[in-house]
Amino acid sequence: MDLNFENITTIGFDADDTLWVNETYFRSAEEEFAGLLEEFETRNTIDQELFKMEMRNLDLYGYGIKGFMLSMIESALELSNQRVSQETIGRILQIGKHMIGHRLELLDGVAEVLEALHGKYRLLVLTKGDLLDQERKLEKSGLIDYFHHVEVLSDKKEGNYQRLLDHLEIPVSEFLMVGNSLKSDVLPIISIGARAVHVPFHTTWAHEQVDATEHENAHLTVGNLKELLKYIS
Repeated sequence: MDLNFENITTIGFDADDTLWVNETYFRSAEEEFAGLLEEFETRNTIDQELFKMEMRNLDLYGYGIKGFMLSMIESALELSNQRVSQETIGRILQIGKHMIGHRLELLDGVAEVLEALHGKYRLLVLTKGDLLDQERKLEKSGLIDYFHHVEVLSDKKEGNYQRLLDHLEIPVSEFLMVGNSLKSDVLPIISIGARAVHVPFHTTWAHEQVDATEHENAHLTVGNLKELLKYIS
């Protein structure tokens, strides 16, 4: 592929698992949830049914912790045939609240990379999730001053990106997207004619998993965010 990024003027960054740790906390919450429901089903079945519930609710609740909390409660009621205790429901709510209040952990090199690019490029945050939660995390991160614009999208499909770039008057030929998800941060961007850099995270939500080999020649993959500076700085 062409690794020439000379004409790039604007760089968009995903937030969760690109700038800071996120998916790890969801996996821990799922393990805790399965432990609460073990009297009703096996852990494997609980995991599978929770994921199915999240997928059924995605169009209704969207992405983020609050929708995840509601899916856990609904799954608990369904898996227990409505017999789950009020105490367990309360503990599920506490799992969600703990996730929301969790200490923010920046990924290695994030501040260094943003400092190097700030002032040379127009930097954006383009993320999915709950608006209030993402705003809270960005404020906690201490990174807000690096960015010209922050957008919390309901989804990350071709149309979402194209409408945003049109609104911000950013030509696709001058835009580069950086993120950990091939499905959300890379493939839709390539489809609209822009460029993308994939920065894999060690844990990927099942909903975001796609075959990486099928598209490996259409984008740049780096081992960590700091490697981006080898190609654009």
